[in-house]
Amino acid sequence: MNIVFFSHYYAPEGNAPASRTAEHCARWVQEHDDTKVTVITCAPNVPDGQVYSGYQNRIWPQRETIDGVDVIRVWTFIRKNPGRVGLILNYLTYLLSSLFAFIFFVRRPNVIVATTPQFFCGVAGVLASWLKWRPLVLEVRDIWPESIVTVGAIRRGWVIRVLEMMERWMYRSASHIVAVGPGYRDNILSKVDAGDRISMVTNGVDPKQYQLDGDCDRFVDQYELRSRFVCSYIGTVGMAHGLDVVINAAERFKKADRDDVVFLVVGGGARLSEMRQTVKDRDLGGLIKLTGRVDKSEVPKALLASDACLVHLSKVDLFQHVIPSKIFETMAMQRPIIMGVRGKAKDIVMSAECGIEMEPENDAQLFEILDWMEKNPDATREMGRKGRQFVCEYFNRDELAEDMLTIIRRTAAGDRFQLEDRNWERPSSSKASDQGLASVAAGDDAVH
Repeated sequence: MNIVFFSHYYAPEGNAPASRTAEHCARWVQEHDDTKVTVITCAPNVPDGQVYSGYQNRIWPQRETIDGVDVIRVWTFIRKNPGRVGLILNYLTYLLSSLFAFIFFVRRPNVIVATTPQFFCGVAGVLASWLKWRPLVLEVRDIWPESIVTVGAIRRGWVIRVLEMMERWMYRSASHIVAVGPGYRDNILSKVDAGDRISMVTNGVDPKQYQLDGDCDRFVDQYELRSRFVCSYIGTVGMAHGLDVVINAAERFKKADRDDVVFLVVGGGARLSEMRQTVKDRDLGGLIKLTGRVDKSEVPKALLASDACLVHLSKVDLFQHVIPSKIFETMAMQRPIIMGVRGKAKDIVMSAECGIEMEPENDAQLFEILDWMEKNPDATREMGRKGRQFVCEYFNRDELAEDMLTIIRRTAAGDRFQLEDRNWERPSSSKASDQGLASVAAGDDAVH
């Protein structure tokens, strides 16, 4: 079977969509001799808008092979800090360049897969399915265009109305839709009648990539973390992530004259420069360490150097649908989670009994949770151990990749179906209460 996969992001980029797509595609070609995958993507450049060393952003498509996957890289408009217009140009040029490559450089496939966002990657998939009369599997990893309105990137108006029309057109045009979480699936079903052609394949993790016996000494020494309780945030430093909560919690530790807790912020993004300046202006450099973007291979070291990990999004209703992929990586590295995201993502962490719930943007509660964790190291480590057990059982990338390939094969065969969900939910005992953390988990007067 010949699969063509449209993805704006791909290895060696290390963000969630690139990792998910690359790990799925590699497994398909390595474990199934009858499967060939061609990925049409960009020159790697996220999150800084700079093309990686060893690559070029050429007009003519370039080919390489990564883990057995045929990768075609097309030209797009790339600029550092591109702004709104620059991002739109980046997305539109991918749409045009990817279709050019698909028409002239790719043999007619059995099935097409496209992943969104970005939005126009899905459009490319629909148009490609029309051009060569092949079924389309549309993977939906975010709720566009609502999410760009929510973070304030674009105001609601005629542009959003046009994008909403295109969104419904994509859903109707797809032969099958794959959502990465139940909230996304419910949102899609509220807009189109797709009950017999929609399935869910969550994000997950390859436990083999996250070993507990690694060496993080250089990382610890580089960022002056030794002999301190390290709370890490690992991921995009962007508009949606509400990382003012870290700044404000660090201020509380500073006012308490405490330097036994340190925040480690690992990642790049649109708000990184602003956050660096705020840390400098408030003299918080001893309490907040910002690494900027690091290679994906460094992420396990950052996790090993951490005592707990913060997963956080702004306090917006739409984000209750989001299941950040970083929760699976954190669980795989046996690190407890401070869960500042509501909805199904929180349910996963609570079912695994591997973390503590936190109200998004509540820096007072973050302060109290960290204070409790530092004073209760055994209970904190036990949360981490449970997290790894849970993620290996329910969110193993090998099994999820097979689910996705099953959907692709059945769609190529012309079936209309809904793949049965993997059931990870189980009754969650409130370990916060059992461990004397009722006031922090529930939010008493000291927290609020």
